[in-house]
This record gives sequence, C-alpha cells and structure tokens, in this order.
Amino acid sequence: MHRKKFLSALATGSGLLFTDLARASKLVSHKIRRSKLPPYLAPGDTIGITCPSGFITEKEIQPAVEQIQSWGYKIKVGATVGKRDFSFGGTDEERTKDFQGMIDDTGVKAILCARGGYGVVRIIDQIDFSSFKKHPKWVIGFSDITVFHSHLHTQFGVATIHSKMCNSFPDDWSKAEPIQVETILSLKKALSGEMMGYECLPDTRNREGMADGQLVGGNLTMIATLSATDSDISTEGKILFVEDVGEALYNIDRLFCHLKRTGKLSHLKALIIGGFTNIKPDTPEETFGRTVQDIVWEKVKEYNYPLCFGFPVGHQRNNYALKCGVKHRLTVQSDKVVLQEIV
Repeated sequence: MHRKKFLSALATGSGLLFTDLARASKLVSHKIRRSKLPPYLAPGDTIGITCPSGFITEKEIQPAVEQIQSWGYKIKVGATVGKRDFSFGGTDEERTKDFQGMIDDTGVKAILCARGGYGVVRIIDQIDFSSFKKHPKWVIGFSDITVFHSHLHTQFGVATIHSKMCNSFPDDWSKAEPIQVETILSLKKALSGEMMGYECLPDTRNREGMADGQLVGGNLTMIATLSATDSDISTEGKILFVEDVGEALYNIDRLFCHLKRTGKLSHLKALIIGGFTNIKPDTPEETFGRTVQDIVWEKVKEYNYPLCFGFPVGHQRNNYALKCGVKHRLTVQSDKVVLQEIV
C-alpha cells in the first residue's frame, strides 16, 4: 500500500485501534496506581449509617451507634435505617438518595453500611460520585458491599474498609466474646489510621512465600458477577482475598472457574482464602467430592504465588477490618501467616 494511503487508513479506518489503545492504557494505569487514602478520622468526626442493601431497624443499629459514639465519633443515621421494601432497606430510589446524601455531605467523614444482603448492584450506576472524587471518605462494610469496594477501587482508585457492619455489634458489649470485641475494635484502629497487621495459624495446604501488593477482594460471588461491568476489578499484581457464605461446593468451584477463565488468578501477587461458611451439604445422589482447598488448588496449581487458607475474614466472628486498595505484605510460612499493611 502507498505510504500516504496507509497512514490515511490508519488514521480513519483504524481509528478504533487508537481508541482501544487509549482505553488499554487507562486500564493499565488503574492496575499500577497507588490508591488514594480518604482522611483518617479524628474524635468528633461524623460517621453516617445507611442501608444500600438489606433492611435493618433503628433498634438493631443501636448497639453499634452507642459503641462508635464511645470511640469519640458522632453518628448521622440515614433515612433508610428502619425502612423496608421487602428484603431491601427501602426502595431503589430511597437507597440511592440516602447513599448519595452521605456522599455529598462534607460533614460525613465515613459511611458505614448497616448490613449486607443484596441491593448495591441495583443502585451503583445511579449514584453520582462527583463530590466523592473531590472529597473521598471511607466506605465500610463487607459481603454485598464488595460492589462498592470494587467500584471505588476501579473507577476512582480510592481505598475502602472491608469490615463488620452494624448487625455484627453485640447487644451487650460487656458480655461479648473476646474475638467479637477484637474484630470490632479493628475497625476503630483502621479508621484512626493505625497500620493494620494480622497473624493466623498455618494450614497444611498453604503455599509458602512472601509478596507485596495492593490488597483487593471481598465476596467471591460479587467479584464474579461484577465481571465485564464498570465495577469489574483488576487483580493483576495484587493480593486478592475472597470469602463466601451459604454456597454449595459445586458453585464455589464454578465461581473459581470463572475467576480463572477471566484471568483474575493468573497474575496475582498472592491469594488469600478467607471463610467459606455454611456450605450447603451435598445430596447423597450428587456428591461433589472436593473440599474448598481442593477446588482452589485445582485452579492455581500452575502458578507459584503465596497462597493461604483460613484467613480471618468473612461471614464469621473473626472478621477483621482490611483496608482495600492499600499496599500489604503477605508472608506465608510453615508455622504462621502474617498480613501486614506497609508503606
């Protein structure tokens, strides 16, 4: 082809190529950029409580309100607390408006989602994050709140806190189990800016090693269902943690197959397996015949990054606060596993 005609074709007929390259460049920048940390909280700051997912009553959030106030923070209770639209904390419109109000209120320094369940994916595309980009604040929660963790990391590069929510606070703090107290206090430490670090017992199926990377992840089902959306998360060069509840083993296998086929397991720095609780039992006629450890190892045996099982995160009492998007170091040894936030 004549050089002039070739250049003309490249600039016109192949204009899509330049668009795709620009888009790819933008995606790469999402993978390697450092997350922006919202301001840590000081005594007197306000934490907003809202229900973007399932419903909860004002009475049920009271233990959390009282405990957080004892830490020196103020509480703003959102309009969705006490509202109910079947399983949701109000209609889609009500939940969107309430969360939007928490984002736009510059006096609210952190947003604590009252509980999980289901519902964030129904409203995420209706939320205007313009003010959030200018004035980021901590968004806190787990389970269904994984949608926010993934979306805010991918779209804005802002760190969030994967943590227990209001429905996990004990009615009587003085009678709470030590592990329940410790995990709730980990949220206080995270909000105040302490460098987080956790140690857990080893598992015979772990793969030893050490790796540094941004910590990303959350609920396995939510991570899988966000694929190919604006909330999809890149895991390349990162430490991924996953957990889930109430799934059958065959479905856990299907979800990990999805992660592998979409490339989310191939370029990790490390993989952390949290709690997989309340697994639905096999029926006698259809026994799956594999454990969670078996399922994971089938998907990652060809890689060589560190892997640990039984990390204290998930739908369980030992569910510690983790700063998503923040750089951590995972060390997996024969006698212990350590996850430490690093600069």
